[in-house]
Amino acid sequence: FSGTDLVDGSCAHPTIPGKVSPLLPANHVTMGKGTGLVHTAPAHGMEDYSVASHHQLPTDCLVDEGGFFTEAAGPELKNKNVLEEGNEAVIRMLQAAGSLLKEEKYVHSYPYDWRTKKPMIIRASKQWFVNTANVKAAAQDVLKKVKVIPTSAVNRMLEMLDRRTFWCISRQRCWGVP
Repeated sequence: FSGTDLVDGSCAHPTIPGKVSPLLPANHVTMGKGTGLVHTAPAHGMEDYSVASHHQLPTDCLVDEGGFFTEAAGPELKNKNVLEEGNEAVIRMLQAAGSLLKEEKYVHSYPYDWRTKKPMIIRASKQWFVNTANVKAAAQDVLKKVKVIPTSAVNRMLEMLDRRTFWCISRQRCWGVP
């Protein structure tokens, strides 16, 4: 059967008794790579986030800033590093539930941080989005007072600010301007 036969279906969660998960179609998963349906981690990547947003699923993040499972992940995983003992704990949980079909070593292509040379985990974090003309006007006024080198960049930045419709106020970056 094809993946479309399973759309709008659901399956039992392999390690959380009583939890049911929907089977979701996703454009980034093709029949060449599987059924065309996807398990999703909405807080850990743009494609997964888009699928979750489209289906109005929660985007709770079960991983903290240090790469450790949070309390919300459950007592078996809490405080375990996702890339280290967390992986082993999940495998043990799947085995105990009789839900592990196959285990094999796989080198995942995590993105790497260019400064630390360590793998990064993409994770959602709280943001504040503002849609207001007052913020835009204030940002443009302040930018006009900044000495920018080369000066030709000021007009490009002012135009970019003028086109922006949403503002994300974040304290995650302590250096540079994207």
